[in-house]
Amino acid sequence: SYRSVLHHFNLLMVFLLISVRLWRLFCVRISNTVSHIMQCSSPVDFLFLLDGSYSIGKGSFERAKYFASRLCDGLDIHPQKVRVGAVQFSSTPRLEYPLDAYFTKQEVKDRIKKIVFKGGSTETGLALKYILRKGFPGGRNSSVPEILIILSDGKSQGNVAIPVQQLKERGITVFAVGVRFPRWEELHLLASEPIEQHVLFAEQADDAANGLFTALTSSALCSAVAPGCKTESHPCNRKTFESVKELAGNYLCWRGSKRHNAVYTTLCPFYSWKRIFITHPSRCFRTSCPDPCDSQPCQNGGTCVPEGLEGYHCICPVGFGGDANCAPKLSLECSVDLLFLMDSSSGTTLEGFLRYKAFLKRFLQAVLSRDSPVNVGVAQYSTDIKVPIKVGDYRNVLNLVKSIDALQFSGGSTLTGKAVRYVTQHGFQSTPAFADVQEELPRVVVLLTDSSSEDSVVEAAKDARDRGLFLIGVGSEFLRAELEDIAGNPKQTIIYSNPQELFNKMPELQKKICSIDSQGCQSQSLDLVFALDASAAVGRENFVQLRDFASSSSLQFDINRDVTQLGLVVYGSRPHTVFTLDAHLTSSAVRQAISQVPFIGGSASIGSTLLHIYDDVMTIQKGARPGVNKAVAVITEGSGAQDAVVPAQKLRDNGISVFVIGVGEAQMDTLLRVAGSHNYLMQVSSYEDLKNYEGLIIERICEEAKSPVNLCKPNPCMNDGVCVLGDGSYRCECRGWEGPHCERSKACRKLLSTTAGQLTP
Repeated sequence: SYRSVLHHFNLLMVFLLISVRLWRLFCVRISNTVSHIMQCSSPVDFLFLLDGSYSIGKGSFERAKYFASRLCDGLDIHPQKVRVGAVQFSSTPRLEYPLDAYFTKQEVKDRIKKIVFKGGSTETGLALKYILRKGFPGGRNSSVPEILIILSDGKSQGNVAIPVQQLKERGITVFAVGVRFPRWEELHLLASEPIEQHVLFAEQADDAANGLFTALTSSALCSAVAPGCKTESHPCNRKTFESVKELAGNYLCWRGSKRHNAVYTTLCPFYSWKRIFITHPSRCFRTSCPDPCDSQPCQNGGTCVPEGLEGYHCICPVGFGGDANCAPKLSLECSVDLLFLMDSSSGTTLEGFLRYKAFLKRFLQAVLSRDSPVNVGVAQYSTDIKVPIKVGDYRNVLNLVKSIDALQFSGGSTLTGKAVRYVTQHGFQSTPAFADVQEELPRVVVLLTDSSSEDSVVEAAKDARDRGLFLIGVGSEFLRAELEDIAGNPKQTIIYSNPQELFNKMPELQKKICSIDSQGCQSQSLDLVFALDASAAVGRENFVQLRDFASSSSLQFDINRDVTQLGLVVYGSRPHTVFTLDAHLTSSAVRQAISQVPFIGGSASIGSTLLHIYDDVMTIQKGARPGVNKAVAVITEGSGAQDAVVPAQKLRDNGISVFVIGVGEAQMDTLLRVAGSHNYLMQVSSYEDLKNYEGLIIERICEEAKSPVNLCKPNPCMNDGVCVLGDGSYRCECRGWEGPHCERSKACRKLLSTTAGQLTP
């Protein structure tokens, strides 16, 4: 059945994930086996005797070099501790470098890598006599232990028994390391006693290196292993490739006899030679130590990597790493009602649905704790919509994750618009996070989709936003435009290019969810006017950058009559009001109007522009609201600022903040006087760089919007009325005028009254 297939598919996915993780862990541990078990830190002289003969071959010679380099990982190479030298032999021996040539581990390893294969016959006996005669070149003359490590295939063309015995009698410890298909009998003859501990096989590099250090510590030549480690022997097989004579059959042959001129025939045997593997059973020695990762210290799916015998570090998934053991490092400390809306349609596919489930589980494990003031719910949709996990159902993260794991893929049409409309009306019926908190929390919907909607989403999303829902869209690159339509703001979308990148977006999602609690001006009343420099000094091309900046910045505000009102003035040879504060009531209308802003040209005058804003824009007649913070943001390249100091101060004296953004080589000294303080002056290197400073500029404006407001600044009273503060409000004292803001003329009222009386029959 379909359910059975789905169940087996889920099991297969889990098995593959576990297999990959175990393989990574195995590879990491194997790569660190030698150097982390022990370090030889005692004063010891090591000399590598490398077989460079043709019987070894260049490929096996390179493997022998690799083994020698691998051994160096476990040696504390230092002038007063371990020294390492190397001799290569074939027909004749050759000193590659003496023991006193290099005194750091990396230098020795680099030098070993540069040794060039000689080729020639295998004269091991001559090489041993060379060492008897020369000693350990660059060594310390037997005042410290001397260790000779012979890397060879053991197929010497001369006698080795006598010279190697003489070396051992001088107190030199000899390790024989088999390379390629070694002749083990000769290697046993070369090695020191006990033979099992001093004969190794280079093809098994990690095991051989472990065995060598085990033998060194057992004989007290190197420092002892750490507490808890133990040396153990184990049966092992060492293989070699040898030629064997085998009877192939008989043939008729002629033989002579003692009698003169007499011969007779007989059957003669003939043989063939075969190359076969021969296994030599042996015992190998190694040291095993307690693995610091055995206790599984890494939580939340982290991978443990050993560091020495006691240390380790964890490779943590995204969203974890709050401590060394992969504790959650993200957190949702904002008080919100949070509903995840998951696409379960055929367009997203079963694979996509399972990916979103895995992402959601990992995200919630990373950000939720027992005390998180967040109510979480989950809905899924395709043709139909359901809310299997209602907002606030679970306070226990483990139970929440189990419920998400139980969600089943449904398939069907991708009706995203219908789903958004449904959760707007039925998705939020939550329990308060704390018993004493009764007010309604902000409501956030996170849409997870990987398929284009088959119905209209624009009206449904607008209705959701108008009802106070904060929408965040998460999806693939090809859905960017649709997600922006749903969220209503490009900054409330999360786009990923491949499935793995989705999991890297968890910190970004956490920030967007909690940004509703601190969205700058999203919930702060503000009357803001942008003043854009459209003079010839800026130029038409750069003015387009200014226009784009204003358009993008408008998305940071909740544009409506009760929150943020936005006005726009451009200036060049003259100031021009593009739209007043009360002209547009939606973000889309503001952006549409900004896109049609004309370039003016001419010489700029910032002073006349600020006076224009004071007299003709920041007024009650043009939509300015009493009791609301007011700000002007001037963006300029600096020309025409000399006459702006006094008008800017007039704006400040009347409660209007003046922010100055200087672009490029702006006249910063003059602009500082216009701004009045460094807190209100920002410098941007270029017009192209404006977008990178958008967040900082808007943040600074929004901070100012939270400052206390003087209800009488600017003066809300028209026609020279006097504003009088009192009881948390204000009143206007009018002279020859009347109305709340002195907006009506008394003379006109009397005239109208008289005229009306005359017309009455």
